[in-house]
Amino acid sequence: MAKFNAKQFLPYARQHIDEDDVAAVIKALRSDWLTTGPLVSSFEEKIGNQVSAPHTLACSSGTAALHLASLSIGIGPGDAVIVPALTFVATANAVILSGADVVFCDVDSETGLMSPDHLLAALEKCKETRPKAVFPVHLNGQAVDMPAIAEIARIHNLTIVEDAAHALGTMYRNEHNEYSKVGECCHSNLTAFSFHPVKAIAMGEGGAISSDDAQLIERASRLRNHGIHRDASLFEMPEYAFSKDATANPWYYEMPEVGLNYRASDIHCALGLSQLTKLDRFISHRARLVAYYDTALADLSPLVKPIRRVSYSQTAWHLYVVHIDFSAAGRSRDSIMRTLHDQGIGTQVHYLPVHLQPYYKRRYGPLKLPGAEQYYGKALSLPLHVNMEMDDVNRVAEALTMSLRSS
Repeated sequence: MAKFNAKQFLPYARQHIDEDDVAAVIKALRSDWLTTGPLVSSFEEKIGNQVSAPHTLACSSGTAALHLASLSIGIGPGDAVIVPALTFVATANAVILSGADVVFCDVDSETGLMSPDHLLAALEKCKETRPKAVFPVHLNGQAVDMPAIAEIARIHNLTIVEDAAHALGTMYRNEHNEYSKVGECCHSNLTAFSFHPVKAIAMGEGGAISSDDAQLIERASRLRNHGIHRDASLFEMPEYAFSKDATANPWYYEMPEVGLNYRASDIHCALGLSQLTKLDRFISHRARLVAYYDTALADLSPLVKPIRRVSYSQTAWHLYVVHIDFSAAGRSRDSIMRTLHDQGIGTQVHYLPVHLQPYYKRRYGPLKLPGAEQYYGKALSLPLHVNMEMDDVNRVAEALTMSLRSS
């Protein structure tokens, strides 16, 4: 992996692009296809193999993946969907863009994950409108307890869409004490992934959905392309669709419902295919960095602690989040972030709970979700990406230690 110069700014996240990635994109640019061509299909096949899903669909972003998933399962006006409050805004926005309402669910204050108890509590709050679906979010790379969530969903007739923007490569222990892959959809209907540059692999912008249900992916495929299809067996206007010999006119297509342009391009998928060949290496390197962080920061406990690890998740780490007792440290989070920035170290906060965002406060009024708010109140994401080496972790740990001791 590339090594950072000590004087170089160390961002909290960054893509890793090799010359073979560049060559793959150049080759795509010199081909006959720039938009949806053979590389899109190839990427869909490879990402399906990676997550052991029989059906996959590439799209233009992780947000597009969530929106397509929402539309594909029939979410619309009059429906409600349970979404954990601690996530990126796109998880909730996909529901709103589908015309439905969000029911915000609390999370564990130490992991940020929605638990079965949190799901049951959210269901208990829904006295008038019974939710149609739940969108569990795998946070920082750690998986939600999907078998337990799926059992509750079965009892309450909820469709499940996993938000796995953070969790490409993560596995979780299932009810048979074996590991299932996030994206395999053993305990869900659909899974949405993101390939933004800070994620496990980079496509520039890009996303995908996976499922074991061919009909859901087929519907998503139509919606990805304006709602258009060319299936002659489904044509509704034969007077326009067919020639005198009853064959379908070669130019003809129909749009039975409004869709979107959420297509992925061959250019983006060329990069995605190249990046996928390195995913296992990326995951392993991140795991080594996480383990080294745990050791390097151990002396700062209990003032600084890594988020609690869940035993059932075999985690492909996306973020390295610590919880800091800012009150005991005598330092505010913003002052620590500024001090680290002055030392050339970037940090971030994941996330302001979505129910606190102005749009959602106006829409649903003030909500108290203490687990999400407590997690947010002490969270700080430290640099974690495959360009880093162990010396970079030492640099972060030393700078954080000095920042806390200067209070």
